[in-house]
Amino acid sequence: MFQVKQPRTMLGSFGSMLELIFHSTVREIRKSHRNAIVGLLMNMVQALVFVGAFYLMFQLLGMRRSQIRGDFLLYIMSGVFLFLTHTKAMGAVYGSGGSTSAMLKHAPLNSLILIASAALGALYTQILSLLTILYLYHVIGNPISIDNPVGAMAMLLLAWFSGVAIGVIFLSVKPWFPEFTGIAQQIYARMNMIASGKMFVANATPSYILAMFDWNPLFHCIDQERGFVFVNYYPHHSNYVYPIIVSVVCITIGLMAEFFTRKYASESWSAAR
Repeated sequence: MFQVKQPRTMLGSFGSMLELIFHSTVREIRKSHRNAIVGLLMNMVQALVFVGAFYLMFQLLGMRRSQIRGDFLLYIMSGVFLFLTHTKAMGAVYGSGGSTSAMLKHAPLNSLILIASAALGALYTQILSLLTILYLYHVIGNPISIDNPVGAMAMLLLAWFSGVAIGVIFLSVKPWFPEFTGIAQQIYARMNMIASGKMFVANATPSYILAMFDWNPLFHCIDQERGFVFVNYYPHHSNYVYPIIVSVVCITIGLMAEFFTRKYASESWSAAR
């Protein structure tokens, strides 16, 4: 009566895992607000505030003339949306709990399911907000024309994946150094306000300044995104291979560290206390 039915085939185990990820993702989406529509509106308002703030800043500083020829608001949104997607994914994974989450007391769950559900919940919210804002701008404002929509969406997913990978790194270190990791995660998120390159065009930036930003995978994603969005811009100082390599390496190291932490968490915690 109290036994949990265990699937006996690999396909059954995979299906059971996908079902758990689905229900956990729904829980993550509804965590911010009971009403899913209100939660979506809050996320849209945050994105609109970012876009409006950068628009006013460019207007006041007189930087509008030096940007890519084309829709100026679309130029701003191409950077803001990827920045928010990257940051939200990192924050969602970092806050998923990992090895120390109380949800892991339920037998079918594991840290991989929590990480996947947090990442997918952040991706779902960001894509839905992005499509809604773009549709409203297309209908109410100027008609939007994207040169390569498939490539633009691929860069958005790459920005999300790199955020997930870096979030896994922070999550794996969190149980050992919680205060330090929290500060480091906040510093990285704030640093990306400038280091992501969403406020300038890489092709028009001197090489000595680019050297301070080309380490960042999000910088490459945003610059490549603008190459897919605008027909008259081709990125010369970035590529999409670098963020893929960095993300794969980070997520591999992070998952290895997370599994190590899950194995020794109880012993180290009891020893530390």
